Amino acid sequence: MLMQFVTVETQAPKIIDPGDVILKVTGSTICGSDLHLFHEAIPELQKGDILGHEFCGIVASVGPAVKKTKVGERGVASFQIACGNCYYCKKKLSSMCEKTNDNETAFKLYGRRTAGMFGYSHFTGGFAGGQAEYVRVPYGDVNLLKLPDDVPDEKGLYLSDVLGTSWNAVVDTGVEKGDTVAIWGAGPVGQMAAEFSFFNGADRVILIDGALGKWRLDFVKKVLPKLETIEYTNLPHGETVTSTLKKMCDGRGPDVAIECAAGEYTKGWSHFFERLLGIEQDTAELVNEMITSVRGFGRCGITGVYAGYCNHFNIGSLMETGVSLIGNGQAPVQKYWNDLLKYIQEEKIFPLHMVTHRFKLEDMEQVYHLFNKREMGMQKIFVQTKFSAPPAPGAPSLTVL
Repeated sequence: MLMQFVTVETQAPKIIDPGDVILKVTGSTICGSDLHLFHEAIPELQKGDILGHEFCGIVASVGPAVKKTKVGERGVASFQIACGNCYYCKKKLSSMCEKTNDNETAFKLYGRRTAGMFGYSHFTGGFAGGQAEYVRVPYGDVNLLKLPDDVPDEKGLYLSDVLGTSWNAVVDTGVEKGDTVAIWGAGPVGQMAAEFSFFNGADRVILIDGALGKWRLDFVKKVLPKLETIEYTNLPHGETVTSTLKKMCDGRGPDVAIECAAGEYTKGWSHFFERLLGIEQDTAELVNEMITSVRGFGRCGITGVYAGYCNHFNIGSLMETGVSLIGNGQAPVQKYWNDLLKYIQEEKIFPLHMVTHRFKLEDMEQVYHLFNKREMGMQKIFVQTKFSAPPAPGAPSLTVL
């Protein structure tokens, strides 16, 4: 079942708290995580909620307590909302902010608070998102990064989430020089995690996806010629992802596995029906594949969104073979975004490698359906508003629907 998303006219946001910034949006996008809302895999999405947790823009107004952020400046927002002063924020772990999400359901499920997020249901605080012309940014001095003139929106926008999430997946899982890394999911996060694995010294990277993502494997391979790929729906009879990876990696398996898909994408019928009937919320299939695929004492990181409980988790393989399973968490992008911005300026990382399309905000209802079906060769998109500048050099031109 798909949630019904529509484009509507609503009131522009206003300053509520002294630290608020009102941002005039000049760039937004759809994240693969938004599809979990579209598929009703994330609870507490309510009628009238405005989606979108990746956005950039121009500062339109600021509250009286805002000191660093100036009207007229360009800035990109972090997808999570941090206070800047709590225990976790002081440790640069902004996605665990203790002050910006008071949702009791999330607290009871996870045993601790997580940060509020823009446009990601009341489960994460109920904040309006940036798939809009204007958005209110709480704690604006904390949650906005100023974009310099030499970084256009089409590059700076993705510091909001996907670049920091991909980077966190690689460094938090511990990719080291000489490693072989296997990555599940060839979407934008999987693509950039592959690029960042090479950046951080990996010798080999193997990207895994199915028939629906076959074009994405080919797309990423063109960007990263060293990349190796597995299309799991086209394996010989009797072969699995695990057996294939063993054969590709000296019988032992890769050093590192990173999951960049999510817990809602089932492969077998049992998990399909269990999720359909509400017997489990997420499936452990991809996590089990990682655990059985890596070498003994290998490392597995989970970056794809898992919201709740799963069944049939292979804890025996995890324990008996010394595998480290790491929940990468919602990435604390503020920990990384200054360095990533510098790498963009130095042309060491390339956000435009993943950006395939540009659309109008007014077409978002239709774009969601196209993005969900991975149609038109759509990898990562840029969504323009009436305030956006013309496409930057190297960025895709507008697709008219």
